[in-house]
Amino acid sequence: MVTTRTRTRRLLCAAMAGSLAFLAGGCGESDDGKAVDDYVTADKLCGGGAVTKDGAKALELITGDTRFAASGKYSTVADAAEKLTREAVPAASGRGDICRLYPEAPVDELRVRWFLSNMPPKGSSASEFSTLSMGEKAGAAHDTAFVTFPCSHKEHPLARPDYISVWIEATGRPTEPEGDVRSQKNAYATLAHSFALAMARELGCEDNGGLKAKPSLIPAS
Repeated sequence: MVTTRTRTRRLLCAAMAGSLAFLAGGCGESDDGKAVDDYVTADKLCGGGAVTKDGAKALELITGDTRFAASGKYSTVADAAEKLTREAVPAASGRGDICRLYPEAPVDELRVRWFLSNMPPKGSSASEFSTLSMGEKAGAAHDTAFVTFPCSHKEHPLARPDYISVWIEATGRPTEPEGDVRSQKNAYATLAHSFALAMARELGCEDNGGLKAKPSLIPAS
């Protein structure tokens, strides 16, 4: 049985309950200071509203779980969008974390990140990615997916848009599942779309960066 970091820490804390070591601190908290027993449903992760209903189903398919360690105070889409906005003006490029998802499952954690560029993506994705028709560019593999979308604003119609990529990946590098790999790829793509749409809305991108309310999982021609 695979044991995650969160589960291991919770079991150790239970074994130490009542001891001075338990009261002294360090035990009973996740990596961002949250109590390990503070679990929430997918819709409340990363500040709330970042994971759609489709995203929640995809997250359950990926992890096998419906409850996750609560996100840290600053691990939110709103905070990520604020940082991205600060970096967009002087540099027109950058990167950063949105949040991390800690399930009790065969995946230690899922990392959600953003990347900013003032140029549209070029070239084709690596061979392990299935290219999808979402935003400017999108792709999915069995353990990662990304969605790139343009972000322009109505108040600056002549300005060149920024291009924002949202990536989600399993840090444990799980092996490719046997059988229905397409479902796994679709799950990662759906989750990446969910976070990309949340970022586009938070940033006020015109037409939500061209992202629809539902992900498009049909491979691009």
